[in-house]
Amino acid sequence: MAATTTNDLKTGMTLDLPEGLFQVVDFQHVKPGKGPAFVRTKLRNVRSGGVLDKTFRADERVEQAVVDKKAMQFLYRDGNDYVFMDNTTYDQIHVGPAALGDATNYIVDGSTMVVQFYGDEIIGTDLPAAVELTVTETEPGIQGDRVSGARKPATLETGLVVQVPLFVNQGERIKVDTRSGDYLTRA
Repeated sequence: MAATTTNDLKTGMTLDLPEGLFQVVDFQHVKPGKGPAFVRTKLRNVRSGGVLDKTFRADERVEQAVVDKKAMQFLYRDGNDYVFMDNTTYDQIHVGPAALGDATNYIVDGSTMVVQFYGDEIIGTDLPAAVELTVTETEPGIQGDRVSGARKPATLETGLVVQVPLFVNQGERIKVDTRSGDYLTRA
């Protein structure tokens, strides 16, 4: 474990606190007119996804968790588990959907992603900002229906349902923002 101070906190940093393993979502250094300075943080529990608001004294020491990142390729699904292969050692590991969280909506066969490890435990993934997915089911666009900004639901190959413009048809590939789950453009 590497000790750091609350003055050195950065967004995305992972901390090992007595309450559990947390990732810094947001932080703010506050220096009131009277009294000592403090750091107000918003932390996300990497195991449960819950959010915690916590205030630290300025220059308080906290334990920074050492998180390893490995590029891994998704091979296939085995029941509920996702099977990944390490790109350097070719070892295969089974990962439960709880460890991947929302990333399960964007994983397709053969895709490569960065998996975060804390010791031997998988605590999350780094997804690209956008992914290309195929539309498997949507209503056909009706000729003459050109309402500005109109949307319709579309089911993608991963099972994710997004709102797309009326001109998007079944079988087309689209780009989806992984941070918000919104349609970006046709691929």
